[in-house]
This record gives sequence, C-alpha cells and structure tokens, in this order.
Amino acid sequence: MKIQNKKIIHTDVLIIGSGTAGCYAALTIREQSNLSVVIAEKANIKRSGCLAAGVNAINAYIVKGRKPEDYVDYAKKDADDIVREDLLLTMSEGLNRVTAKLEQLGLVILKDENGEYVARGNRNIKINGENIKPILADAVKKLEDVTVINHLNITDYIVKDNQILGAFGFSIEDGTAYEIRAKSVICATGGASGLYKPNNPGFSRHKMWYPPFNTGAGYAMGIRAGAEMTTFEMRFIALRCKDTIAPTGTIAQGVGAKQVNALGEVYENKYGLTTSQRVYGTVKENLEGRGPCYLRTEGITPKQDEELLKAYLNMAPSQTLKWIEAGKNPSQQNVEIEGTEPYVVGGHTASGYWVDTNRQSTIQGLYAAGDVAGGCPQKYVTGALVEGEIAAEAIIHSNNELTKKYEEHKLTEQEEEQLLTEKVQEYDKILNEKQPIFTVEQLEEAMQKVMDTYAGGIGSHYQFNEKQLSLAEEKINQIEQLAEGLSAEDMHELMFVYELKERLTVCKVLIAHLRARKETRWHSFAENLDYPEKSDEWLKYVNSRMEDGKIQIIYRDLVERGEQYEHSH
Repeated sequence: MKIQNKKIIHTDVLIIGSGTAGCYAALTIREQSNLSVVIAEKANIKRSGCLAAGVNAINAYIVKGRKPEDYVDYAKKDADDIVREDLLLTMSEGLNRVTAKLEQLGLVILKDENGEYVARGNRNIKINGENIKPILADAVKKLEDVTVINHLNITDYIVKDNQILGAFGFSIEDGTAYEIRAKSVICATGGASGLYKPNNPGFSRHKMWYPPFNTGAGYAMGIRAGAEMTTFEMRFIALRCKDTIAPTGTIAQGVGAKQVNALGEVYENKYGLTTSQRVYGTVKENLEGRGPCYLRTEGITPKQDEELLKAYLNMAPSQTLKWIEAGKNPSQQNVEIEGTEPYVVGGHTASGYWVDTNRQSTIQGLYAAGDVAGGCPQKYVTGALVEGEIAAEAIIHSNNELTKKYEEHKLTEQEEEQLLTEKVQEYDKILNEKQPIFTVEQLEEAMQKVMDTYAGGIGSHYQFNEKQLSLAEEKINQIEQLAEGLSAEDMHELMFVYELKERLTVCKVLIAHLRARKETRWHSFAENLDYPEKSDEWLKYVNSRMEDGKIQIIYRDLVERGEQYEHSH
C-alpha cells in the first residue's frame, strides 16, 4: 500500500486533538474572533479524549465558601510544592466560569432544593455527565469557519528557527497525507498511557485507568522539535478498584469509605492523604503482609448501595457488573483496591510542556492545553477547559505578532510541496517495508516489560535505582532502533507504528527525569531507592530539552505565587 493523495491546507489556528481542551479552545476562538480553525482529531470528535465515556462529577470547582487560592493551596500541597503557582491560579480563577458555560451548553448539573449545585467534598460538584463529550462536540460543529478532520493522525510539527508553522499527518480512513500550515498551533493531545506493563496484560490490556489511545503524541512531537518539558518524573499512579480499574473517588467521597487492610485497620492516616501517599500506603501494606487492601463499604445503607451501582453504571459499568455478578452489593463486601501502572499526565500531576502563563511553549506560536501542559496538576475536566480558553485568548490577542512571525518564515508553494513529498516518502517506506523482524505488538510488549522491570512499574512496586534506570535507557534505545524496521499493511497499522515511536520517545525523557531528581519527594510516583528521603535542595523544577537527539536536563527555580513566568525565547 502507498499514500493515496496529498493535501496542503492553510488556516489561522491548528488545534491538534479535539478532547476537552481542544473543543473549548475552538469555541473560544470563534466566539471571540474571526480566525479560521482546523481541528485534527485522531479518532472522532463526538467521543474522543478522556471524556469519551463520560464522568459523574466536576472534580475541580470552587464551591461556596472557597476561593481560587484555596484550590492552588490544595494542588500545591498534593504535589509537595513542585507546581507553577501562576498556572494554577489562572486556571482556578476560570473553573466556575467554564462550568457555567457547560451548563448553558446542556450539561445536567445536580442541584439541591435551593437551586444550589450539589457539592461532593470541598472541590467537587455532581453532574449527569455521560453525554459531556457529545455536548462539547455538538457546540464545535455549530461553529463557522471551523474544519474538523476526524481520523487524522498528526505525526510531526513543522518548525523553523523555533517558530511553529504547522504539522504533518495522515488520514487513517482514506490514506491522504496532510500538511496543515498554521500561524499558531494548540497541542491538546492528552498525556501518555501504555508506557508500562498494565494491571491486566494480554486480552484485557485496554482495561486501564487512562485512555489507551493517548500515546504521548503531543509530548513526543514537542520533544523531537526541541520544546522544553517539565516534571516528567512526577508520574501518576491511580488507586483503583481491583480488576475493573474503576475509580475509587466515588466510593471514598460518595459514601466516606476509608482505606483498610486485611485486618480491618484503617491505614490511610498512617501514610498521609495526598494522592501519591494513598497509593504508597496500599503498596506498603501489601508488601508487609497486611493485604489485600480495601475501601470499607460494608455496612453502608441500601440507598448508598443504589447510588454507587448507578454512579458506576454511568462511568465504569464493569464495576457495577462485578457487584451484580458476585450477587453482593457494596454494603455486603468491601471493594478491593490496587495501584495502576504509571502514566505521564499533566491533568493530575505536573508533567508536560514547560509553558508561560499564556500556555505558550518554548517554541514560538505553539501552545499546550489540558493533560499535555505541565506545571498545573489537579486540573481535571474544568481545568483543561480553562487552559483551552487561556491558550485561545492568548492567540487572539497576539494574532498580529503571530501572523508577522509566520510570514517571516513562510515557504513558497514549491517548498511546501517538497516538504510534504519528503514526509510521504517516510510514510511509504513503512508501508512498503517487507519482512520485518518484529511486529509493533512485540516491540510494545518489550518496551512495557523494560519499563516495568527497570523504571519502577507494578512488578517492582514502583521502585527504581540508578543502575536500573541505566539499563532501562539502554534497552529502550535498542527497541527504538528496532522500531525503525517496522512495517504496516494499512493506514491503521501505520498509526500503530507512530504510536509506538511516540511512547518510546516519552519513555526516554521519563527515564532521564527519574534519574535527574535525586530524592524521593513523591512516594510511589518517583520512589528512588538510591535517594529514599526528600530534600529542600530539590525544591526546583527538573526540565529537559532534546538537542541533537540527546536529552539535556535543565533545572529551574520555583515560580512562587504573585510571580509570572514568561519565556525569553
């Protein structure tokens, strides 16, 4: 097979990824300006991104009696100070505004008898969110001068002299190669799953916490183009219901269930209540022979039973089915819990692009929003919406400057055509490769096994040392070389080849970051056995940039509240 057609498109703004942040960025651009927008979506906008299956709560909201600064304090404490307070504050200030907009678009938010939103804890409100993504997608479809191209897999940015000029990709459906020229680009591709061996390997490997189709594409394209990245070493490990990998927060917050060990002892207070400490406590209790660990639901009321069954049916049906199949409601049997494999995701931890307050990366004209943007953890759905809005508004306000820079680097039609021809040759080489030694699946499994064994996966209880990281680096480099010989029968398989390469790039940066932070600030998230304590010397950001194929580590001072970090480019 070969690439069937070539297409060059020009637009003002290219948005890569039409998940939460991407959709809201498009809405903001068109509601506040006349700029043209192209959205490139690997799947289909109607059910793409982390919201694909729906959610049952807005987890980032400033409830009555709280203020945005309180949310900053919460996120800062959870990340043990390694956050960008300027990013957290600008995000927190927009949470309620974007929630009101979602309700206006048709999202059902639960209200009490006084017409107030029903709070769930200090920062959450309850919603009926099964259709949250179709609501956003429908709003985008109604916009003028927005072109949504579904099933378009973007593989590379076009960058010249550190200026973004657009991106290349191919259609999974019809085999067309695209070159999209844009004066500015918003990367909203989400984080990276599938780096490590998952809880449920083999046939059930898709049953994981984070979407299996989020492969770190945005990170990888930025890394290869020389963008600065931050805090990849703050991995995210979710505490989930065993086997189903369903969320635990609905049980913990919804019915106040405590974490208990096999002896019935509440252990959560012993280790601490931050996200990483909850995982670490569960790992330690199991290692010390007091497992398995549970959320204590025995004895809850019949009404609470019904609420949990309904809530999970709306969000993680496999958990409801598990209760039904066992013939036992939550009130009759505690829910066993475990940690997932690690992920790199900027919506929960601080990993991602190093951005300024406007969410512009170190590549001029390239913005990052949502899970792909670093420095601003605990953003969840509403935080991703706010970051899409911030990036969009920054582009609108800087449009004249962005246009001028684009014009300075503009290519002739002939040069554009030549670049696309070269990219097509790259795609065709993979499509025409005969008798490859390995398949994508074999190399992906090898990558996951290496990361699990040597870079702190489930099999090593999330722990690692420097010697193991050196082995991980060596083996990932070997797999990366083997990946150059992969072949694809069709466009779908070509996408899998690029997804593997993206994950390998992210693995390399992750390993470099884990090695660079010589302390253990977050148990389990970055459990460094050579440096088991935390130290004030490491109250700084670990950043990185790829230069000539080599990852260079950069250390930066913390950005405190009241300060605003801007790139000097």
